[in-house]
Amino acid sequence: MEDTILTIFEESKGLHERLMPLAPKIEQAARLMIECIEMGGKIMFAGNGGSAADAQHLAAELVNRFKKERRPIAGLALTTDTSVITAIGNDYSFDEIFAKQIMGLGRAGDLFIGISTSGNSRDIIRAMEASRDMGIATIGLIGEGGKIKDLAGCAITVPSGNTPRVQEVHILIGHILCELLENALS
Repeated sequence: MEDTILTIFEESKGLHERLMPLAPKIEQAARLMIECIEMGGKIMFAGNGGSAADAQHLAAELVNRFKKERRPIAGLALTTDTSVITAIGNDYSFDEIFAKQIMGLGRAGDLFIGISTSGNSRDIIRAMEASRDMGIATIGLIGEGGKIKDLAGCAITVPSGNTPRVQEVHILIGHILCELLENALS
């Protein structure tokens, strides 16, 4: 078991050593978040599986607090309302579960952050398209490849196809974005 642990540490370390080129994209994303909130918009998050949990985690960091005492920031995870998700999935398709929520809850000036380790999640792709059609800015937190890279206004692409390692970096980037947003608004 120790060998497996050490191998995972080495994989993670190697990936983290390749993250420095992402700094400009992370800064761009932070600026989009700051502008959205300063203009009275809200930040909507979505993802599938572990990325759904990340969406909820990051929305909670905004609404409650990250590191500082401050007013709540408008953050919303589109992954939490099982009645809405299952109704849309049943009546339309799973591909529409986030797009229809964006159409109902979003407005121009808001921001959508779609999280997908593959960059090809069809429900996130549809949410990106719906956001674009409504004048909602978009950020994609993705792994290597995928269609979301070309759809997101700002795509932050983790240089790996290893899902667990990508998810670990996504939450690191999410925490960096929360800290930058919180610092700018304090």
